[in-house]
This record gives sequence, C-alpha cells and structure tokens, in this order.
Amino acid sequence: MREVVILAVHLLVTLAKLLRPGGVRAVAAESLLLKHQLLISNRSRQRAPNLTSVDRFVLGLTTLFVRPRRLPKLGALVRPATLLKFHEAMVKRKYHRLFSSSPAPRRKPGPKGPPAELVAAIIELKRRNPHFGCVRIAQQITRAFAVEIDKDVVRRVLAKHYRPGDSDSTGPSWLTFIAQAKDSLWSVDLFRCESILLHSYWVLVVIDVFTRRIIGFGIERAAIDGVSVCRMFNHAVAGRPPPKYVSTDHDPLFRFHRWRANLRVLEIEEVKSVPYAPVSHPFVERLIGTIRREYLDRLFFWNAVDLERKLEAFRDYYNGLRVHRAIAGLTPAQRAGVPRHAPAALARYGWQRHCRGLFELPIAA
Repeated sequence: MREVVILAVHLLVTLAKLLRPGGVRAVAAESLLLKHQLLISNRSRQRAPNLTSVDRFVLGLTTLFVRPRRLPKLGALVRPATLLKFHEAMVKRKYHRLFSSSPAPRRKPGPKGPPAELVAAIIELKRRNPHFGCVRIAQQITRAFAVEIDKDVVRRVLAKHYRPGDSDSTGPSWLTFIAQAKDSLWSVDLFRCESILLHSYWVLVVIDVFTRRIIGFGIERAAIDGVSVCRMFNHAVAGRPPPKYVSTDHDPLFRFHRWRANLRVLEIEEVKSVPYAPVSHPFVERLIGTIRREYLDRLFFWNAVDLERKLEAFRDYYNGLRVHRAIAGLTPAQRAGVPRHAPAALARYGWQRHCRGLFELPIAA
C-alpha cells in the first residue's frame, strides 16, 4: 500500500511537470522512470522482481517522453528487450481488438464434459445408492435415460463432484453353453440367514442361468432334510414350466432319494458341479452374495412369512430394474424378452423407491 501511494504521488507530480513546455518534460519522465525502477528493485532482495501490469504501463508511458539515446543510460532494471516485448504485446492487442471476429472470450480447447443435468443425475444416483459402482451407475443411467455413458466418465464425475461420508470367471464354460443352447438351465443352491430373534432359516434360491432371472425362493425353518428341500423347490418353481436341466452342487441335501425322485417326476435332468470347485457354480453363488450384501445385511426380518415377503420384493427389483454387467447392462426381464420402458428425460425425471427405500432409481416424470 505504501508503494502504491508513493507511485501515485510521483505520477501526479510528473504529469504536472509533463504539462510544462520545453525540456522539462524529458527531465520529469527520466525522474519518474528512475524512481519507479527503484521501487521495483526494493520489492525483493532474494530474487528477481516480477513486473505487474501497472509497472509495465508506467515504464512504457515514461519512455514516450525520453529521448531514444537516453534509454540505455536510464535502463537500470528495464532493458530494451522488455520495451520491445511490451510494444509487441500492445500491437497484438490492438489488432486483436480491430479484427477479431468474435467479441466473446475464447473458450479453452479440448473435449467438453457431460452436461450439468447428467452430472446431477449421476451424483444423485450415487447418493441414493452408495454401494453402486461406476459400471452399475453407467448402465443404470443408460437404461433410465437412453444416454450412452462410459464408466470412466462416471468415475471422473464422482471423483470431482461426489464426496461420501471384474473379475473374470474362471469356471468351466459348459454351463453357459448348455444355457444358451437350450435356454433351459436353472441353478439351485441353499443359504442360511438369521432373524431378528436369532432363529435360523434356510433359503433355497433358483436362478435361470441364461437370463439371470430369479425364479423363486423356498424358505424353511432349520433343520431341513430331503423332503424339506423338495418342498422348498416345488414352492419356488410353482406356476412355471420346469426346465430341462437343474444345476446343483455336492451338498448332501441334494443326494437324498426324495430329491432325485422329485426331479424324475418333474422330468428334470440334474447336472452336478465340479467337486471342491466353487467357481464351477458361479451364477447362483454370486446371486447369494448379492442378496446378502445388498439386501439381507441391511434389514431385519421376524419370521418366515416376513422373510418371504421381503425376498419377493427383492426379486421384483432384481429381475425388472437392476442392470447386470454380465448381460451388457440389461435387466434379466429384458434378457427374457420384456420390452424396455420409455427412457426418462434428463431435464425432467423423478425417483422411485424399491424394497422399502433401500434402492432409489430414476424414472420418467
């Protein structure tokens, strides 16, 4: 501040002298030139001082009143090259203002980012579903708005705007081959869960390998046997045409003669997975992990009726709305032939709650 006041005083005095006739103008200009260079040199003793726009203006203005042969003697800090660069910059700015076709400021070159509406939709989808990954969000946005977006774009958007509080299958390919050739392979497996009262319940889940649809669930209170497994399976597939093949692991519950007799009655052929190789039964194992991570680990249930009601709600969400990386971002219902709903507009859309608010997805408003 002190330097600015001193410079202003010197400038006013010098301008007053420049208005006088005769050789007083040159003397005043030389005085101001030397004094301003002295102010610049006093800014820093450790490094070369930086010239501001005001410095360049004052130095350039005073040189207009100084004789050319005096400049080398007066240039204590300012060299002729500096004056030449200052003059060149003034010339470029002059012709830029005279001949520029667009008065608006030029934008920086390079690719433009996604629109603000798309960024807002990505952030809101992540905020409402914190466990969703970049691939899932990209596929869900594509399904909801019919906008092609890459997972890397989602990752950059989340890294910049969101602040929170694939592994390849190595299993054998014959399962997928049978499913695609016959379109009639179901996988069956069991898992156990605990109620809020710490009672154990067994859940039998049936999945269609080709479409990844959840066919149904069967629930029984522990302990179970071959008859219970048959009852759970028949309840899960009730009302659906039976498949040609059923894939099971080597659990002793799937070796009971009642289980095998039940499959013979239904005219279903059983296909066993590779012993001691969990990756040979990947689809239903992955589904069980998804049910646990995304759903059962985040809620309580009281009894078998309550558990069945909540699992049915998850099946509706899983089959009709949840996109899947393994089937190129489609839902199991779309893979099974259900037509896709009309996409929402980024400028106007709403949010629909599923499974009592555990999941929220954008829909057309």
